[in-house]
Amino acid sequence: MSHQPVDIDTILAQVRVALAAGEWDRAVALIESLRPPDQADLFGELPPEEQVALLPRLDVEDSAAILAELEDSEAAELALRLDTEDLARILDEMEPDEAADVLGDIPPAQAVQVLSVMEEADEVEPLLAHPDETAGGLMTRPTITLRQEMTAEEAIAYLRRIAPDSETVYYLFVVDEEGRLVGVVSLRQLIVASPTTPIRDIMDPEVIHVHAGADQEEAARLMSRYGLLALPVVDDDERLLGIITHDDLVAVLEDEATEDFQRLGASEPLDEPYLDTPIMKMFRKRVGWLLLLFVAETFTGTVLRHFEHELSEAVALAFFVPLLIGTGGNAGSQVASAIIRSLALGEVTFRHILLLMWREIRTALLLGAAMGVIGFFRALTWHSPANLAYTVGVSLCAIVLWAAIIGSAMPLIASRLRIDPAVISAPALTTLVDATGLLIYFLIARAIMGL
Repeated sequence: MSHQPVDIDTILAQVRVALAAGEWDRAVALIESLRPPDQADLFGELPPEEQVALLPRLDVEDSAAILAELEDSEAAELALRLDTEDLARILDEMEPDEAADVLGDIPPAQAVQVLSVMEEADEVEPLLAHPDETAGGLMTRPTITLRQEMTAEEAIAYLRRIAPDSETVYYLFVVDEEGRLVGVVSLRQLIVASPTTPIRDIMDPEVIHVHAGADQEEAARLMSRYGLLALPVVDDDERLLGIITHDDLVAVLEDEATEDFQRLGASEPLDEPYLDTPIMKMFRKRVGWLLLLFVAETFTGTVLRHFEHELSEAVALAFFVPLLIGTGGNAGSQVASAIIRSLALGEVTFRHILLLMWREIRTALLLGAAMGVIGFFRALTWHSPANLAYTVGVSLCAIVLWAAIIGSAMPLIASRLRIDPAVISAPALTTLVDATGLLIYFLIARAIMGL
């Protein structure tokens, strides 16, 4: 296999030429010369009928790697088209958690049929009981567990027999007679210990773990916070069910970051790659939020109509509307983005709401004062009356403060209600601040200018 960067487009063109000429062996050789991620990228560019014809012809290890590297929706669509025997053979070669992901995305009837043919079905079937978005859906079954009464020498001899079939041996988890997780020992500790030392004397009984029903984000946060290469998953009775490895962590973080970015843009997350998403599906993902924000923005018009008299008395008030609502929306977005990120990293929770709001209020008072002074002098340079300039300055300070209060509180309240804080995104927050900011502006104008 080449270790130099490859030009996927060039290889893809060669594969297409080989397929057009009916040279299946050449096409297979070209694909097998690539690394798994490159194989998956190339495979994704081929028509479905060619994918189905090619995958069973590849070496089973390459077929399994391609199916594992494909996006979930692409892998499921390909699995649906494969013969039961071919799919079972490929899934047997995959890691149990990856095989379970594929089976979980196809119709249950087909999944049952494939499992009946698979040789490793007993390793995969228990994983299907856990939803994809949970720690249980992310784990793989442990092939190595140690007992407390083992000696270091016995454990090493056991590893020599079992380790070749294990996904990871850098952390070795210790269980009791009931299968409950009671400790963890590193491979290094095992090697340097005296051969007759019992495992219970060198293991760490304080094991960082996660329950099977926990959200995958919690598992990713634990692994990232404590620098773990593997995280054990237990049931409600603390029995060891499986482990989550660092490669699973990377996939989770990428998926969660993608979802958050899409929600921050006021859109439902896409279930498949952008270029593979049909136009009508993109429409459905976006139209709901767009209509909701449109309706919310009509409140801005309602506020303007309510203060129509004030606007007619002082037309110059309208000149500063874009400046005020734009500044308020930007200030709120700054706060909300910082809070949402801190929530995602586990740095803050709902119980910190008063502390966070007090921090943001103090910051907003400084920012509002600075913006108010600038706004005051800017209004004067437009030859506005002093009372209008004063109104603009005070309104800027008040709107920035109000935006900070909303921007800090809403994500925390959303998290408490088990709503993704990213839903309280910049467009949603800006829309709310627009209407309420205008209300603040006109009420202050009425008080200062006597309208």
